[in-house]
Parts: sequence; C-alpha cells; structure tokens
Amino acid sequence: MEIIKLDESNIQSEHICCAISDKKCVTGVYAKKNLIKQALPKGWTFSKLNVRGKVFIEYQPAEESWLPLNGDGYTAINCFWVSGQYKGKGWGKKLLGQCLDDSESKAGVIAVSSDKKRPFLSDPVFLRRQGFEVVDEAEPYFKLWCRKNDNSSPDPQFLDSARRGECVDNGGLTVYYSDFCPFPHYWNTVVLSEYAEQMGIPLDLHKIESRADGRRTPVPWIINSVFFRGKFLTQEIKIDKILEKKMNSR
Repeated sequence: MEIIKLDESNIQSEHICCAISDKKCVTGVYAKKNLIKQALPKGWTFSKLNVRGKVFIEYQPAEESWLPLNGDGYTAINCFWVSGQYKGKGWGKKLLGQCLDDSESKAGVIAVSSDKKRPFLSDPVFLRRQGFEVVDEAEPYFKLWCRKNDNSSPDPQFLDSARRGECVDNGGLTVYYSDFCPFPHYWNTVVLSEYAEQMGIPLDLHKIESRADGRRTPVPWIINSVFFRGKFLTQEIKIDKILEKKMNSR
C-alpha cells in the first residue's frame, strides 16, 4: 500500500474516497473532481492511501481556502478522514505527516474541528495528540486547531460573521453546502427537499460556489451546515432520519 497524490494525469481514473459505491452521489463525485482540477494549480493537495476506502487528506494554502477565516501564511486542512479497517494503523499520522512536510515553509497548519469527535469533522483528540492547539472558537462548538512552525506567528482567526451560528430565520430549514464533499448535493436537493415538502417546512438551499461565498457562511464549516429557524442545527449530511429529533430538541 502506498500514498498517492491526485494530479491532472490520474484524477479521472482514481476514486476520491468518499461515496465510492454510492451511485446516488455520482453527480457530487463529478462536481468534486472538477473542483479539485480547478484548485490543483493553486496548491490544492489530495493525498490518499492506494486502497478502496476512506483514507485521505486534503489541504491548500489558507489564502486560497474557502473557509471563513483569516490564516494567511498557513496551510488549511479541508478534509481528513481515516475510516474502517484502516483506523488505528498509523495511516492518519502518515497522511498528516505529509501535510506537515509540505508546510515546512509555512507558519503552520490549521484545521476546523470541534470540542469532541463529531461526524464529518476531524477528530480533535487526534489533532491534540499531534501537537495542535485551539486558537479560536465559534458557536456552538467549532474550534480552530493550529500547529505552528513558529510560535511567533500570529494566530489564525475565524471571521466575525462566522462566530454566532445564526442565519436569517425563514421559519424552517436553511442549508449552506458545497461541492467539497460528494454527498451534500444529493442529500439536500433530493432527500432533504422531499422531507421538507412532506412536512410543510420552508427550505432554503444555499450552494457555496466560490471563495467569496464560503467566507460569507454563518458558521466555520462550508461542506454542509444545517440551520433551523435561524439557529445552527448540525454539520451532518445524511440527516433525514434524525432531523425531526434534532428540531424537536430546539
């Protein structure tokens, strides 16, 4: 097994780990590959274990990141996932190590996570063990984790607009999502749309299609962020089975 990087020569033939066998997300896979191809010349790196599984890391210069933060000089991790039979075997350390090596000339590496392990967010326990520290926070539980190469470098920060965890209240559901993940397109435009229609709940979908869009999101997470009556509800994607429970808890 080896770690390989996606580039112009192999991106069409290689899988991108997520949604490997989920035919419902073919459109999302195509969209993400297109996004990666456009970002490769700007320093986007997608490295993965050469297996049929979810073992990968994605990162880019923070100056190019769509996340609503200020972190010039740093490398921003967009997604970092080791799952299934490959967990606990050192692959996460090796993938992160590659990112750290690529970032030696940078101020450091940053990642958006949370207060504890949550779906679709990097494991904060793992990040802490690898030398990351929390340098900023946003409602309700988002944390900006940072590992500096030089302790004198300024701390990266979330934009103020992404701190409160609130958006315009439409009386129902509001979702901000992007093609950074293959899943949200189908689950929002099909599953969640059908659910909202059946329940008679207003639904506003906001697709993030540029860095400017991403930096206007009301929480620090641009892959998928669901709000209910203007308040952040969850960053989870396949939420149709748990949505009513989450809404009733508010």
